[in-house]
Amino acid sequence: MYRISNFTNNDDIKVLNSLGPFTVIEYQRDLSVMPHNATLAYFCNEMNVRKRQVICDVNQANITLQAGAMQWMGGHVEATSGVKGIGDLFGKAIKGAVTKETAVKPEYVGEGCLVLEPTYKYIILVDMAKWGATGMTIEDGMFLACDANVKNKVVARKNISSAVLGGEGLFNLSLQGDGVAALESNVPEEELIEVVLENDELKIDGNLAVCWSSNLDFTVERTTKTLVGSAVSGEGLVNVYRGTGRVLMCPVAPTSSLFEAANTMSAKAAAKNSNTFGK
Repeated sequence: MYRISNFTNNDDIKVLNSLGPFTVIEYQRDLSVMPHNATLAYFCNEMNVRKRQVICDVNQANITLQAGAMQWMGGHVEATSGVKGIGDLFGKAIKGAVTKETAVKPEYVGEGCLVLEPTYKYIILVDMAKWGATGMTIEDGMFLACDANVKNKVVARKNISSAVLGGEGLFNLSLQGDGVAALESNVPEEELIEVVLENDELKIDGNLAVCWSSNLDFTVERTTKTLVGSAVSGEGLVNVYRGTGRVLMCPVAPTSSLFEAANTMSAKAAAKNSNTFGK
């Protein structure tokens, strides 16, 4: 038996959201500061740049994490590699290489709680059942955790143009199931724009989409049918999503400076090469 005090019941900690086995907390002030960084800490707090953490209740479900995301755990909780042999390890290594995620995502089982590394990014808890049977495809570097009812797999682009011209890479991570996933985003959920398509299309100038229904067709096309038209319009190439489904997109493209600031305490070194964060 274990008991935790001065954590979620601390006056400086606010519970932002809770869904399934996941609870998101936010530190209202950074109290662990020194004179040389007190000014930075003050203005970070004023601009809503605050440390956030995810607490996982392993009693509710087994938890799969991005490697290196665990900070501490209480109770009888053990980590397993989830690797079922040499072939499985090789397959996971390929997945990690093409999606910029870690090759092996450890699964935590048992009874107790699991607390993840703090991050300045925004945590989005997703009810995967709302994304339908095909699930959702996420931008590289966004995956943080999911419960055992969520399966992840690598999906390939249907054509090379979407990878080469769109700057999105040949592969992305797809999540599907009836559980809950925790994603890291540079943009708060309240600012994400949702576009629902019903046998229609969405054209986006730039890598603003952070996740979309896996059944949507993604291509990269010119804004006009001719090169002269594209030159006159000044737009060139756009990312096109066609079909029936949902797309969540940022209102503005994250800058590299925002990425560096948000990634200071990130548990995922692999995310530094993600297109989502202006790299």
